Amino acid sequence: MNVRLRALGLLFTVLMPGSVRAHEQWFSPDDFQLHRARPVSVTLRVGEGMCGEALLYKPERAVHFLAGAKRVFDLSPVASAGDSVWARFTASDDDGVMLGWESNFVNHQMKAAAFEAYLAAEGLDGPLAARHARQDTTGGRERYRRCTKVWLTGAGGAASGAERATRTFGFPLEILPGTVPGADAMLPIRATFEGKPLANVLVRVWRAPLDNGTHPRFCPGPRGPAEVWSGHTDADGRVNVPCAEPGQWLVGVVHMEPSASPADADWESTWASLGFARANAASER
Repeated sequence: MNVRLRALGLLFTVLMPGSVRAHEQWFSPDDFQLHRARPVSVTLRVGEGMCGEALLYKPERAVHFLAGAKRVFDLSPVASAGDSVWARFTASDDDGVMLGWESNFVNHQMKAAAFEAYLAAEGLDGPLAARHARQDTTGGRERYRRCTKVWLTGAGGAASGAERATRTFGFPLEILPGTVPGADAMLPIRATFEGKPLANVLVRVWRAPLDNGTHPRFCPGPRGPAEVWSGHTDADGRVNVPCAEPGQWLVGVVHMEPSASPADADWESTWASLGFARANAASER
C-alpha cells in the first residue's frame, strides 16, 4: 500500500522490501537526480558488480530506514512489506537526500574452502589468519547485516547539499563522504565502525554507465561491471576514492569480528555501501 508522507521539505511515497544472501547490496534509483515535477523511485538490489535482483522487504529485518534531508527522519512507520520499490521521492527543495538502510543479522553457513576464499576476496585478513592459526578446517558459521546508503542529487546541482551528504546516520558500519558524492573527480571518505575510525579496511569500488545523463542503465545479466578501484583506509579510516568518469558509482566495505552470539555463529560481518552518480557534464543542472 502506498502512503504519502510530507515531511521536512520532501514528499515521499514509501514501500519496503526483503533480503537474500549475496555480495554487494545497494540502493538503485531510476534517476539519481531528484525532481519537483515527477517522483524518483528507489529499489534495493543485491548481487555482484552492481548487477542483481530487486529485493522484497521483510519487516523483521528492519533496524533503520532513514532519509537525511533538512533533518534525519524515520521512514519505517510508513513502510509496507512485500514491494520491490522502497520509496518514491518528489523533492520540494534543492539540496538532495541521503537514503539509508540498516538491517539486523541473518545467519549463514559456508563450506570451509568457500568461506576462506570469501575472506580472502573481501580483504578480511584478520579472521582468515585466526582460522589458520587455530588450524580450523570447519565450515564458516557467520551472521551478517547490511548498512546501505545512496545520495540523490538535488535541483541545486552536484555541489549542493554538503551538510546532508556528509552527515552520519550512526550505523554500525558507515561510509562517510567528506564532500558531496559525485561533485568532484575525487571523493574523500571515512569508514567508521561503532563510531570509531576503521583503519586498514579494504574499500572496493564499481562503476556502471548512465543513460541520458542521470538515469542508471540496469544490468540484465548475472554479473555487472568489474571492480574499477580498490584501496585501504589509513589509520584514521580515510581514503580518497577516484571517481572522475561519469556513471553510477558504488563504494563497498566489509568488517568482520568474532560473533557476539556464539550459539548462532562464529563470526559476524557488517557490510556497508555508498551509492551515487557523477553526471555527464552536459546533463548537470
